[in-house]
Amino acid sequence: QVQLVESGGGLVQAGGSLRLSCAASGSISRLNFMGWYRQAPGKQRELVATFSSGGRTSYSGSLKGRVTISRDNAKNTVYLQMNSLKPEDTAVYYCAAKEYGSGEYNYWGQGTTVTVSS
Repeated sequence: QVQLVESGGGLVQAGGSLRLSCAASGSISRLNFMGWYRQAPGKQRELVATFSSGGRTSYSGSLKGRVTISRDNAKNTVYLQMNSLKPEDTAVYYCAAKEYGSGEYNYWGQGTTVTVSS
């Protein structure tokens, strides 16, 4: 089993920045990908960024170009640096992890709320 705990959400003004953290514990050697998703009120969950065990990153959605995913292996933590935030970035942000051989993300954090005020 893997446990994921997000932190770093909060209230920020438009144009501001936030860094989210996701601390992983448990059987992390099983993990091939870690990623960040978000779900805005009334909308479907969408993928924001991923980080593979090989160090590859990918980005998608409207945050692309304004977000950077990174990893600190010593701390078993993945970060999501978000810049130039807009009110439409308001959402619950979830950390997720996928095991080797899995087609879907197996583990999810509880989510951290980001609110961007105009």
